[in-house]
Amino acid sequence: MPAAGQDVYASARGPLARVASPLASRARARRHERFFALTRLADGARVLDIGCGALGLRALEPSLDVTGVDIDEHPEYPGPFVRADAAAGLPFAENEFDLTYCSSVIEHVPRARRAAFAAELRRVARGWFVQTPARSFPIEPHALLPFAHWLPLPLRAAYWQLGASGDAPGSIELLSRGELEALFGPARAERFAGLAKSWVCVSPPAG
Repeated sequence: MPAAGQDVYASARGPLARVASPLASRARARRHERFFALTRLADGARVLDIGCGALGLRALEPSLDVTGVDIDEHPEYPGPFVRADAAAGLPFAENEFDLTYCSSVIEHVPRARRAAFAAELRRVARGWFVQTPARSFPIEPHALLPFAHWLPLPLRAAYWQLGASGDAPGSIELLSRGELEALFGPARAERFAGLAKSWVCVSPPAG
């Protein structure tokens, strides 16, 4: 998850990505400021950042004890790091962390594996923060194309080539509010121009 000041579209292509990256970075920082406070975490709380990338949550919350998890190696990650696939199981005990944090990741998890992914996030921590782009928003946020995510895959694949995303179109499936809530409970909307741009599920640590 790129933080404020990072290149959100570092792996994307074309001039549209270069224009969109600073805007997206600022939008993510505003979203974080608005919603992360709902976790009510104290300084030093233990957080597991799922899909952390090279920096992730550590850039936004330096006072927290953050451990990064990613399916790819990130030797540059500045803290404890574990390479793991959450859908296949994480090497942590039940409730080992205060919070699991997962921003703009679950849409990359295949539908058939999402229930296992979500169950593992809920298992290893006493609370969670999960964000994902809203399927109902008309702009696909990876390709930066209108309506791309609403098309059948064969049509989407052709249209996708015009966009910014370096990912294969079939590797990203955005979630509806109901789909996310079935995995993590009530969702709040991050809105842009009155429309839900992303969904955020926050469950503060119990106890």
